[in-house]
Amino acid sequence: MNLQSGTYYWPTTFPAAPSYPALEEDRSCDVLIIGGGSSGAQCAYYLADTDLDVVVIEKSIIGGGSTSSNTALLQYSGEKMFTDLVNTFGIDYIERHLQLLKEAINEIEAAAKNVTIDCEFNRRDTLYSASCAEDVESLKKEYEFLKQHNCDLTFLTKEEMEAKYPFSRDAAIYSYNDAEINPFRYTHALLDYAASKGIHLYEHTEMNGHHYDKERDRMIVSTKNGHSIQARYIIFAAGYEGIEIKNEKKASFVSTYTITTNPVEDFSEWYNRTLIWETARPYLFMRTTRDNRIIIGGLDDNTTYSEDRDSKLIHKKNKLIEEFNKMFPTIQVQPEYYLAAFYGGTVDGIPMIGKYEEYPNSYFLFAFGDNGTVYSQLLSKIIVQEIVEGNCPDLALYLQDRPFLNKR
Repeated sequence: MNLQSGTYYWPTTFPAAPSYPALEEDRSCDVLIIGGGSSGAQCAYYLADTDLDVVVIEKSIIGGGSTSSNTALLQYSGEKMFTDLVNTFGIDYIERHLQLLKEAINEIEAAAKNVTIDCEFNRRDTLYSASCAEDVESLKKEYEFLKQHNCDLTFLTKEEMEAKYPFSRDAAIYSYNDAEINPFRYTHALLDYAASKGIHLYEHTEMNGHHYDKERDRMIVSTKNGHSIQARYIIFAAGYEGIEIKNEKKASFVSTYTITTNPVEDFSEWYNRTLIWETARPYLFMRTTRDNRIIIGGLDDNTTYSEDRDSKLIHKKNKLIEEFNKMFPTIQVQPEYYLAAFYGGTVDGIPMIGKYEEYPNSYFLFAFGDNGTVYSQLLSKIIVQEIVEGNCPDLALYLQDRPFLNKR
């Protein structure tokens, strides 16, 4: 899968990132993690302090896939409003989902403090604005739902917004204590921690086959290096490329575009350097970075052909700058990095853990959606608890055939 193309900012923030050898022998282990991006790293982090023998393989280099294009806004709110999700899944389901999302952001913060490599984690507030007057009512209902569920937020009127920002919207939800992170450094930090605890990491080690040995109750993975790995459990944490291993019908893809600007000297007009997004679909989003750049993304396109996606990159790059200039006319920026990428979601707005009969003792981590880093932290913890303790009550919420719970 041709996931993305363009130029990438995040790897430039960590030019001396750790590297790992290729697999050069047959191995056996308790848990094999396939994928060295953020999802694989989050799983490895949770397994690092267990007594299990764990192996991680990555076909290229650590953090070289979608992790390098991840914009890493850490929020509990997503594309589908919780009020809409309640209509599909029921209140009990979504109350628990919201709680787990908030916990996942706290877990990311705790992990960022626990590792040695600086992940550039910062708590940030979020401005979620109504893109048009027709969206105000649904935004107000979403605010009331979140307020009832102990979320720390405020509803801003048009006048209150205009007092804080140089642009105007009819209304907005202002949420406190969301966050941002450097996803490339975070992935390396978690795997560096895992390696220090005895987890074995291999780069340039690509899976090219797998089968189940019923007699030994083991999954056997062969690699292009000509070696094999026997494992009691496998976690497929290959991101969007996991769909090439197991085609999951609930997954859906579009193309998205992102630019990262030159460093900016003056953010005085950008209130609290908030994370910013909106109710429009597709939406525009933006955040700042540790070295004072601005990441602007969105303008999603329905194409799933990489050639078509990439042919629109220059136009989308210019359009993103144009949209930013409308909102912050006094902040002068130029795009120093820009990319086009596939972006995966789910048809019902809930991330997935795939468990399939043809893959015994295996878990597919499909943290698809706009809050991919948060989803991945949540799902990683569930999968590891299921493996280590033999049961996690929350697993059923995220299986590919998750139930629509009774509504009340």
